[in-house]
Amino acid sequence: MSRISKRIMRWAGLALLAVFGLLVLLVLLFSFINPPVTHTIWSEYRRLGAVERDWVSLEDVAPVMARSVVAAEDANFCLHWGFDVNAIRAAIDEGGGRGASTISQQVVKNVFLWQGRSWPRKALETGITPMVELLWSKRRIIEVYLNVAEMDEGVFGVAAASRHYFGVEPDKLSPVQAARLAAVLPNPKERSASRPSGRLQKRAASIMDGAATIKADGRADCFE
Repeated sequence: MSRISKRIMRWAGLALLAVFGLLVLLVLLFSFINPPVTHTIWSEYRRLGAVERDWVSLEDVAPVMARSVVAAEDANFCLHWGFDVNAIRAAIDEGGGRGASTISQQVVKNVFLWQGRSWPRKALETGITPMVELLWSKRRIIEVYLNVAEMDEGVFGVAAASRHYFGVEPDKLSPVQAARLAAVLPNPKERSASRPSGRLQKRAASIMDGAATIKADGRADCFE
């Protein structure tokens, strides 16, 4: 190997190490500092000209809201370390027709990466998720998730969504309202929590049952 090739490899290695160090630093900082913006929020702001967003601490959100999103998106959130192996196996068995991303993975995608499906993004998500699980508490993961998730076009976070859909503060959300907010999350631009379709109402009813179940069987203990 030539001297130039060795130098290029050395600089490439140093660059990768620097990127890794920056990621670790950001993950550590965001364990106690709220992310100022995300790629998705910035993209929507540029597209729409404005977004609705207001950060709120988990203590100021009705507990049923956190239980509802966990029941809807990741019922075993308290039992895994960032990846739900059983959900991944089920997705593979069904040919990739269902999602298997945990709330932790969704937080990594929303805060550190970008939307869309690509192998580079998925690889980065897979690498960063264990760092988030290691450096953040489960409560912090839920808190960030509830504050960065898009719940209607240009409406980010549970505080803005509570006011936008129902005219209430997030700590006043009822079980039905919380379930409807959780139900719009997979496709917020085409679903409405305040004007739910029959299908969304059925989905919300199932989420309400799930939220009550995880409270009763202890699968909400890690964030309550």
